[in-house]
Amino acid sequence: MKTIFVATVAIAGLCSAYPKAARDWKPSDLGDSRSPCPLLNALANHGYLPHGGRDLDRDTVLGALKEAVNIDRPLTDIFFQAALNMTVPLANATELSLHHLIQHNAIEHDASLSRPDAFFSSHQDVFDPAIFAETRSYWPDPVISVRQAAAARLGRLQTSNRTNPAFELNKTGALASVAETAIYLIAFGDVEAGTVRREYVEYLFEHERLPLELGWEKSKFVLTQAHLEAMSGRVVAETNSLLHGASVMDATADLQSPPAGDEL
Repeated sequence: MKTIFVATVAIAGLCSAYPKAARDWKPSDLGDSRSPCPLLNALANHGYLPHGGRDLDRDTVLGALKEAVNIDRPLTDIFFQAALNMTVPLANATELSLHHLIQHNAIEHDASLSRPDAFFSSHQDVFDPAIFAETRSYWPDPVISVRQAAAARLGRLQTSNRTNPAFELNKTGALASVAETAIYLIAFGDVEAGTVRREYVEYLFEHERLPLELGWEKSKFVLTQAHLEAMSGRVVAETNSLLHGASVMDATADLQSPPAGDEL
């Protein structure tokens, strides 16, 4: 996979009783800038990013992801630069706002785990409970495995392809989709086992809040590009297995772009 696209959306979903790194949480206010990414929104709600979500420079974004979830600065820098290039409508921009990431088919894409397709709504910054209910239906156990995470992503692709007459998943979107799944597995779960507690992921998506109250702690080691690429590869492998195995879900033959393999 092309590193820049994998990294782009990987980054493209803390009270005195918790660790000292914790920050108070406040939900977004009317007029705040928010993105399709629950993790970035959570960082703004916690104050790692400015609560308004606007005019974010490189050092602010790199520092926020390092402090909050221990993602290393080089990986975040790839994301930040790509986001500037693809979503900010200003030449030589040095800052972005979270709402810039809503631009369809730049970083945001069809078949989100928790947002409506652009054909149905322009509010990709807003969590959609019905869409997330479909995603959750593929997580029957208290711990989500890589296979279940891949199944949820694939199920959303199939539903979107079947119901959205303007469905499109270009290569950037496909790689972003894989990376988004990989990032919640590595940032909130066990990197080696490829598992994550379901309640952590649900809490992040539903509340746009880090799941510290549930016992989650940020990784004790720095999460790098190598971790992201390795987990992305595992998601792709499980996707291929689902597509070609007996448990394959309906409509796989009709996926427009891409149909299978590393493109997914």
